Amino acid sequence: MRPNIVSEAGLQTRMGQWWEGIPVLTSSVVVVCGVIYLVCLLVGYDSFAEVCFWPSAVISRFQVYRIFTSILFHGSLLHVLFNMLALVPLGSELERIMGSVRLLYIIALLAISSALFHLLIALLVAHNPFHPSPYFMDECAIGFSGVLFSMIVIETSLSGAQTRSVFGLFNVPATWYALILLVVFQLVMTNVSLLGHLCGILSGFAYTYGLFNVLIPGTSFFSAIESSSYLSTCVRRPKFIMCTGGNGAGYLPTHSNQTVTSSGVLSGNIWENLSSWMPQRENSAQPVADDTRFPGRGRTLTSQTSTGNQDSTLQARLLSGSESPERISAPAAIGGERSLTGRQSAVDTTAGATRPLGQQGSIPSDEKVQKLVAMGFEKTQVEVALAAAEGDLNVAVEILSQQG
Repeated sequence: MRPNIVSEAGLQTRMGQWWEGIPVLTSSVVVVCGVIYLVCLLVGYDSFAEVCFWPSAVISRFQVYRIFTSILFHGSLLHVLFNMLALVPLGSELERIMGSVRLLYIIALLAISSALFHLLIALLVAHNPFHPSPYFMDECAIGFSGVLFSMIVIETSLSGAQTRSVFGLFNVPATWYALILLVVFQLVMTNVSLLGHLCGILSGFAYTYGLFNVLIPGTSFFSAIESSSYLSTCVRRPKFIMCTGGNGAGYLPTHSNQTVTSSGVLSGNIWENLSSWMPQRENSAQPVADDTRFPGRGRTLTSQTSTGNQDSTLQARLLSGSESPERISAPAAIGGERSLTGRQSAVDTTAGATRPLGQQGSIPSDEKVQKLVAMGFEKTQVEVALAAAEGDLNVAVEILSQQG
């Protein structure tokens, strides 16, 4: 018998699968920040005083553009690399829950609120009657890490975890997790903006406690934006997540595992985090708890739990091409709530309904093969899966995900 087809995929294919699993907004932020850093590096631009968040310049010259330019520029390769690697798991998880357009709005809201907290604290420190200090007014901060700290607070609140692991070294209460990270970074790193990170944490707590609810529009507002003709091309992309749940193309395999209580490179065992950046095709069927602050639903594919004998038998029949009088049916659920679009009702396991292979007879179309190949699967694997799924694209994706 041939070895697992998925295991034969090269590094380029696996990296392609990993990148295709990142939703559109998160991947766009990674690309924008990376391109900006490369352009600055190539042209020799290092005048970050013109784009950083500088409280004195914002107040005296009303340079409010610094609120947004400061989060897109980074000072070094390690700075942008570490921030983007932290953004991928955090942003992907929140984008699948909130939706792409809603998360873009939330990021802008968090950036603005963090800047306001930054200005307020800097002014209080500079003009307090006991020991005034202009240090924070003259501090120049750049980087996406302030927004990342806000997202850490939101994701921690959403997960419902009681404790979090800091780099796999020790566990801390989830409520104090972001603050502990702030202290750790201040101790082990140099030239780190204490106030920038602290204000990001404050902004995240303000969001989770509902202080920004009056500033967040309803679902109809984001749905109207998604239905706009200007975004029609973007909405149809499989990586785009609708704010009401699901995505335009209806097939986005997720690479996150909701049973993991740590987030990204900022928590958990570091070696597990490194391996989690590679494609993972198995997902937990545990639904995310409902919360009025997170009304959206990212559409993910998860398969029902089956015994090891069933999985191995299905894989053996698919790969060896051996004929069998019966085929194994594995129903799937989307996000633990919805059934796959266009798919027949789930087979009752107690009835044990089967169908002879001789009745399948459907030849996979080139269009479906190319569509699955574009998602990063091997062509041979795609043809076998489509033949087993009788040409059903969603079922084929489920079979391919099970083999991963």
